[in-house]
Amino acid sequence: MALTAERKKYLRQLGHSLKPVVTVAGKGLSETVLKELNRALEDHELIKVKLQVEDKAATQAELCSSVDADLVQSIGNIVLIFRAAKQANPKLSNLLKGQI
Repeated sequence: MALTAERKKYLRQLGHSLKPVVTVAGKGLSETVLKELNRALEDHELIKVKLQVEDKAATQAELCSSVDADLVQSIGNIVLIFRAAKQANPKLSNLLKGQI
């Protein structure tokens, strides 16, 4: 699902105050990192990921395709990614927190 420009703008606004929840470092996208990314996306839907690798562009493309997420924004070492949860939990979802 491709995000519209308006939707990306809204997600960037929500993501501004978020802290990175996953860091991809020296070993790259290992199985453990992918499991944690999937868990974080299922819980929060919108997350920041910190990249501490040599080839950031290739890693962010691989990251998004591996977890079936959309890239919302990339600034420096931080990427903001989004994947809609199958059943969002209002207490955990970064999209629904303000609507409780």
